[in-house]
Amino acid sequence: MLTLHHLNDSRSQRILWLLEELGTPYEMKRYQRDATTRLAPPELSKIHPLGKSPVITDGDVRIAESAAIVDYIIRRYGKGAMMPATGSADYEAYNEWLHYSEGSAMLPLMLNLYVGRLKEAGAPLHPRIDSEMANHLGYVDAALKGRDFFVGPSLTGADIQMSFVGEMAKVFDKLGPYPNLAAWLTRMHARPAFKRSVEKGGAYRFAT
Repeated sequence: MLTLHHLNDSRSQRILWLLEELGTPYEMKRYQRDATTRLAPPELSKIHPLGKSPVITDGDVRIAESAAIVDYIIRRYGKGAMMPATGSADYEAYNEWLHYSEGSAMLPLMLNLYVGRLKEAGAPLHPRIDSEMANHLGYVDAALKGRDFFVGPSLTGADIQMSFVGEMAKVFDKLGPYPNLAAWLTRMHARPAFKRSVEKGGAYRFAT
């Protein structure tokens, strides 16, 4: 059976959400962040050398990157749901959003997180970070104008993968200028499968 190695308050929440959307049978092994350092426990390093989450294992398969996990689960267990037809124009857009999430959008958000911990020492970097966040969040907001989902007429893996971008932006109180992104995130969090994922995965501070 597919096993999700789930770390609280992490990107693995969206994998749990995906599994709930698909109704795929799975096992979940929980890992808890250190209360002081917020780091993942060393036990995760026994599953994957990077010691990060999400990680899935499925027989002999082991995958640690979110986009690769989303792609694998949908291809392996989706039965044609939650992704456009391969080779279609929508598929290329879908694939781009899968990689854009971590490849581009998350960088300024993570820089904002870490540089913010430097307090005054990080002040010179904030104008550039703020500019990049506005650039990416504006791009995402424009892409969602007049749309319920990122690609096509229904939920896809692109929405799953992009959810953490919206959640981080909300945590940083950056959604005000981006009503399309804010409304989309509200819709995603209202989905029954998302609510089940929080119930099963434990308290998720990015869902509030």
